[in-house]
Amino acid sequence: MASTMITTLDRSSRAAARGLSDISIRNLFIIPTILFLIVFNIFPLIYSLGYSFTDFRASTNAPANFVGLQNYRDLLNDPYVWSNFAITAKYVIVSVVGQLLVGFGVAMLLNRDIPLKGLITTLLLLPMMLSMAVVGLFWKLLYDPSWGVINYALGLGNFEWLADPKMALYAVALTDIWMWSPFVMLLSLAGLSAVPKHLYEAAAIDRAGPFYTFFRITLPLVAPILMIAVIFRTMEAFKTFDLAYILTSQPTAELISIRLYKMAFQEWQTGRSCAMAYIVLIMVLAITNIYVKYLNKVKER
Repeated sequence: MASTMITTLDRSSRAAARGLSDISIRNLFIIPTILFLIVFNIFPLIYSLGYSFTDFRASTNAPANFVGLQNYRDLLNDPYVWSNFAITAKYVIVSVVGQLLVGFGVAMLLNRDIPLKGLITTLLLLPMMLSMAVVGLFWKLLYDPSWGVINYALGLGNFEWLADPKMALYAVALTDIWMWSPFVMLLSLAGLSAVPKHLYEAAAIDRAGPFYTFFRITLPLVAPILMIAVIFRTMEAFKTFDLAYILTSQPTAELISIRLYKMAFQEWQTGRSCAMAYIVLIMVLAITNIYVKYLNKVKER
C-alpha cells in the first residue's frame, strides 16, 4: 500500500515537473483527432444523407425539395445502374482473384532460400508505391495500338485494348493486378513466415507429398491473413475510379464509381448521386460483413 502511494506521488510529481499531466497530453492528441473526424468524415456523411432524399442540383440556385425515397426507387429500378453494378462485380472478381493468385504465388516462391531475396522483394513492392495517375498513364502507353509494348510482344498488330468494349474492363483489371499483387504478396509472406517449421518436418518424416503439405498445412494456416487481404482489396476494387477513368471511359467498362462521378459532376444530379453513393456504401458493407463472418469461421477451425 505504501509503495503504491509512493509510486502515485512520484507520477504526480513528474507530471507536475513536466507542466502537463499524462491525461492532458492524451487529450491534447485525441480531441483534435476526434474533431477532425467529425468535421471531415461524419458531418459530410450526414449532410449527403440529407441530400439523398431531395431533388437538389448543385448547378442551379433552386432550393432542395424533399422527395422521400424517390431517388432510391429510381436508381434501384434503373437497368443502366444495375448494368454498372454488374460491370463492377465482374471487375472486382477478376481483379481480386488475380491479385490473390499472383501475390500468393510469388510469396510462395520468395518464402524459399533464394539469393538476393531482400532486393527482389523490394523491387516487387515498387508498383504499389507509385501514384495511381502515373500507373494509369504508364499502362496507357503500354496498351497503345501504335507503339505499345504489349501488342508488339504478343504480336497483336494494332489491336485496340482500351477502345475494345470487351477488353477494356480486363485491361483495367490487369493493371490493377500488376499494381496491387505486391500488397497480397507482402501479407502472404508474413503469414508463411509464421507457419511453424516443425509441421513441415513432421510431414517430411511421414513422407507427405507437396500437394498434401500445401492443402493440409500451408493453406489452412495462411487462410486467415489471405482473407484479410481479400477484404481490403475487395473494398478498394469496388471503389476504383482514377485508374479506370485514366485508362478508359468506355460505356461497357463504366464502373459504378465512374457512373457516380458523371451523375454528380457532369449531369449535376446531386441528390440522386448522394442516394447512389449510399447504395454503394450499403453493398460494400454487406460484402465486407460476409467476408468478416467467413474470416471468423476460418479462425475458429
